[in-house]
Amino acid sequence: MWKQVFAGALICATVSSACAQLLIGQTAGFTGPVAAGVEETHQGAKLYIDAVNAKGGVNGQKVELISLDDEFDPKKSGENARILIEERKVLSMFLTRGTPHTQAILPHLEKNRTPLVGPSTGAMVLHEPVNRWVFNVRAPYQRESKKAVIFLSTIGLTRIGVVHAADSFGADAAEGARKGFAEVKLEPVVVIAADRSNPDFSVILPQLLEAKVQAVVWAGSGTAVSNGVKALRKAGSSAQIVTLSNNASAGFIDSLGDTRHGVIVSQVYPSERAVAFKMVGEAQALAQSAGVGNISPAMLEGFAAAKVLVEGLRRAGPKPTRESLAKALETMSPFDLGGLSVDYSAEDHTGLDFAELSIIGSGGKFRR
Repeated sequence: MWKQVFAGALICATVSSACAQLLIGQTAGFTGPVAAGVEETHQGAKLYIDAVNAKGGVNGQKVELISLDDEFDPKKSGENARILIEERKVLSMFLTRGTPHTQAILPHLEKNRTPLVGPSTGAMVLHEPVNRWVFNVRAPYQRESKKAVIFLSTIGLTRIGVVHAADSFGADAAEGARKGFAEVKLEPVVVIAADRSNPDFSVILPQLLEAKVQAVVWAGSGTAVSNGVKALRKAGSSAQIVTLSNNASAGFIDSLGDTRHGVIVSQVYPSERAVAFKMVGEAQALAQSAGVGNISPAMLEGFAAAKVLVEGLRRAGPKPTRESLAKALETMSPFDLGGLSVDYSAEDHTGLDFAELSIIGSGGKFRR
């Protein structure tokens, strides 16, 4: 059940209050269909947190991240959040993964007045209406899927289909796509809701082929999408595939295998090679020092979320509480991440508004 406890966290939390620590909780699918992306976002966050701790921490206290594996199961996400908040007494939740999974922890946030920083989901339900305890560090999925449809239209593709997970994440992405179709005055040739974990390609593929799709906006998680792309290519379709930023990881590219070239993936952070952004250069330097190697878009997401968390802790003072951390975050405007500005207020907890498209090149790297 325990994924990882950074050095000293468990000992200090249970033995002595004299150990100066800022306990932060995370629940995410470290195993299951999104494991590759989760590991990369976690690694990006760890890069920054470790660097901060190496310099003495925040206001003299080390940041300790307790991460639990929920296996990408919303029920386990909710139970993990309860354990972390009520038993482990974390100051904040951090970098959860998945829309229904994050929704499952919302009651625990409200009940215990506990903030959540950087959920790794662009669900509109976490943006509007503003949730007092949720602080997003990325643009909404609806913006991504709308942008995808508009882009496909501009390159002359009109027979566009939509495949989306049959859950709140998929419905959110489908709504953004609907807005895109309305803007370009097109109708989707087919819209298919698929099981989140085990999509039935024997049902999905015939519908796509019968509709003669030129492109598919595929909103799903990890292996559900990569397996779908493989199946579609095996069936002889060369339709352009666009998927969302939840799949913006090196692990997703690897899972596509020989079908990776040409797949479009939306992004909510600058290119991992765009060193003109100070944050990207900072992440690259820390990755090299840590012997991690190349950074990925998913790592940048974790890195950015960690920067926001640490700045919130700093502003909350030497004796932060859940309430003081939430107040510090809500008044964080502006905060320069390093070329990107985070702006929160009582009326807006989106944080960032960056979205663009990338394509997987022949070398297996994202190209903008």
